[in-house]
Amino acid sequence: MWYLYQVIITFCLAIFMVNIILNLRALHRLGDEKGKLPEPLPLISILIPARNEESNIVTCLDSLRRQDYPNYEILVLDDNSSDNTAAVVEEIAAADPRVRLLRGKPLPRGWTGKSFACHQLAAEARGSWLLFTDADTIHAPAMLRSALAYASSNRLTLLSGIPLWPAVSFSQRVVIPIMYFILLIWLPLWWLQGSSKANGGIAIGQFLFFSASDYREIGGHEAVKSRILEDVWLGIETVRHGKRQGVVDLSQIVSSRMYEGVGDLWEGFSRWTYAVTDISPWILGVMMPAAIAFFIAPFILVAWHLLPMFAGFGWLLFLFIVTQVALLLLMRVLIDRRFHQSWLYSLSHPVSISFLLACSIHGFVKRLGGGDVYWKQRDYTPGAGIE
Repeated sequence: MWYLYQVIITFCLAIFMVNIILNLRALHRLGDEKGKLPEPLPLISILIPARNEESNIVTCLDSLRRQDYPNYEILVLDDNSSDNTAAVVEEIAAADPRVRLLRGKPLPRGWTGKSFACHQLAAEARGSWLLFTDADTIHAPAMLRSALAYASSNRLTLLSGIPLWPAVSFSQRVVIPIMYFILLIWLPLWWLQGSSKANGGIAIGQFLFFSASDYREIGGHEAVKSRILEDVWLGIETVRHGKRQGVVDLSQIVSSRMYEGVGDLWEGFSRWTYAVTDISPWILGVMMPAAIAFFIAPFILVAWHLLPMFAGFGWLLFLFIVTQVALLLLMRVLIDRRFHQSWLYSLSHPVSISFLLACSIHGFVKRLGGGDVYWKQRDYTPGAGIE
């Protein structure tokens, strides 16, 4: 029975490897696109919700003001910040007529903070395309032109993608790459991109490039107003309404340093797992045991079989387990190289997965117990926005 278990685990990891290879091949790397732009050039509204982003907003706006696309506006909504975010944006807006500062209204019950901020931004936007992006993002000069060329040529309602998440500190280099791993190992992006299923697409809130008319047709952020993972749900709503969505590799043109330290990593990952149960309560219940069996147990078993007392346990069994570890490390190296992460930190994979698992358990227990999750100094309650 033990041998059969190891055969099954090895076979499943081989399937995961194939899925990752197909995903990496199918994931278009958006860069300096040479595709034809629509004529006349449409106005694009760049929409940035900003809450306590004084340390990030200048760099973000500097990168957006250097776009080589000529027809765009930048709207920043100060979402009741307690720092100098508004003053910083106001100073930039005074020097650049393309930049406009909006003051956020008090958050109504039933809305999450980011969804309400984006809803207010969309109401003020004049563009026929809307780019929702975060205040901690940095954009290459060709970003707008490339996104418009790809979205229009593929007749997309929504273009989203996976940005570069730079890792500088030791804790970031250990943990951040696991986000790429989870996205690419579990999801068959190569198939989902052409799927008509309501949960067939994914969307990442750091980059949501919408056709404005289609965005309003699907209900905009109001349709997902109580969802913590509003980006994922916008992707679901897009497909549910029969619209086309695309997911690309944005790592050459968009970067975002989301989490500074271990505390931020813990809070962010816990929030994500807390909110995943909105999509399906079974997801974490299945994924957590599977993560232990597929991604952690092989490393433990290799160490176990290397102990002298277990040296005669069986070379065939040991070969299966070594193969599992080799497959996992190879998957990590392929993903880390694609997204400009240090492949040496692939060796920290069991630590990375263990950290994510601990965050998942923390978020899952909180959700089951009706507990709250804090983000951007706000307290999120299940399905009801902010108390």
